[in-house]
Amino acid sequence: MFTVRKILLTLTAVAFMMACGSSSSDDEPSEETDTFDRGALLTNISNNIIIPAFQDLVTKLSVLESDKDTFITTPDQTNLDALRASWLEAYKVWQYVEMFNIGEAEALLYGFQMNVYPTNTIDIENNVSAGTYDLTSVNNNDAVGFPAVDYLLYGVANDDTSILAKFAEANYKNYLSDVINQMKSLTETVLNDWTGSYKDTFVSQTGNTATSALNKFTNDYVFYYEKGLRANKIGIPAGVFSTDPLPEKVEGFYGKSFSKELVLEALNAVQDLFNGKAYTSSATGESFKTYLQNLERNDLVTTITTRFNDARQKLEALNDDLNSQINTDNTKMTEAYDALQLAVVSLKVDMLQAFNISVDYVDADGD
Repeated sequence: MFTVRKILLTLTAVAFMMACGSSSSDDEPSEETDTFDRGALLTNISNNIIIPAFQDLVTKLSVLESDKDTFITTPDQTNLDALRASWLEAYKVWQYVEMFNIGEAEALLYGFQMNVYPTNTIDIENNVSAGTYDLTSVNNNDAVGFPAVDYLLYGVANDDTSILAKFAEANYKNYLSDVINQMKSLTETVLNDWTGSYKDTFVSQTGNTATSALNKFTNDYVFYYEKGLRANKIGIPAGVFSTDPLPEKVEGFYGKSFSKELVLEALNAVQDLFNGKAYTSSATGESFKTYLQNLERNDLVTTITTRFNDARQKLEALNDDLNSQINTDNTKMTEAYDALQLAVVSLKVDMLQAFNISVDYVDADGD
C-alpha cells in the first residue's frame, strides 16, 4: 500500500512540474505577441527590391549581349573595352540578386549557373576546343556565368593583343556568345517567374513553418550573408578555412581590380534588404528592421546596423584587387572577415530567434 501511494504521489508531482514547465517556458516566444504584418514585408521585398533588381539585371545583360555581338563581329580593342565595361556593370547588379535563391532560381540552380568561382579554365578550354558542350550540365557549373566571362575577357591570354588574337578563332567567339546568351536567358526565366504567378505565392506564404516563403527567404538571406558574402568573397581566399591563403579564389580574379567593388556591392545589397530600401530609390518599407522594431528589439537593429557599417569600413580599406591584398598584407583581409563575422551571430542567432524562425541549413565551416 505504501509503495502504491508513493508511486501515485511521485506521478502527481511529475505531472505538476510538467504542467508548470509547459506554461512558463521562456525558450519559445509566444506567437500571440507577434503582431507584425509579415505579408507586408514580403510584398515590399518582392515589389520594390527583388523584381526591380532582376529587371535591372536583365537590362544590363541585354547590353552585355549586344556588346558581345558587336565584339564578335569586330574583335578590336574598342569593342573589347566596351564588352568588359558592360560585363562589370552586370556583375555589380548580380550582387543584388545573388541572395534570392528561392522559387525558380532555386529550381534552376540559377546561382550555380551564374557565379561559381574560381572558374575552371581547363573545362572552358576543353569546351572551346571541342566546340560542343552542354552549358546547363552541372559539370559545367564552374565553366559558365560571370567568372567564365571574366576569364575569357581578361585571362585567356597574357595581354590584350593576344586576347584579341584568340577571338579570331570561331570556337572562342561561339563559347563567349553561348555563355552570355545563357546568362541572359536564365535571368529572364527567373524574372518571368517572379512577375508571373510566383510573386503572389511568395507573398501569401507568411506562416511560421519550415516551408513557408518567409522562413525560407529569411534563412536564404542569412545563409547568403554567412556563406556567399563572408566566406566565399573574403574568408576562403584569405585562408580562414585553410592552412594557407588562397588568393586565386577571389571573385573577379582575372579582371584584377574589381573584387573589392563587388564585395562592397554585395554588402550594400544585404544592408539595403535588411532596411527594406527600394532598389530604384531611397524609399523604405516593411523589412527585417521594422519587424525587429515591432518586436521592440531596437537594440538588435542598432547592433546589426553598426556591425554592417564596421564591416564596410574594413572592406573599404582593402586594395581594389583582393588577390593583391592577400599577397601583400593578408591581415587586412582577415580583419575584414572578422568584422563580417560579428554580424553572423546577430543575424543567425539573435534575429532568427526574435522572429521565432529555426535555422534550416547546416553550418559546415566550423564557425
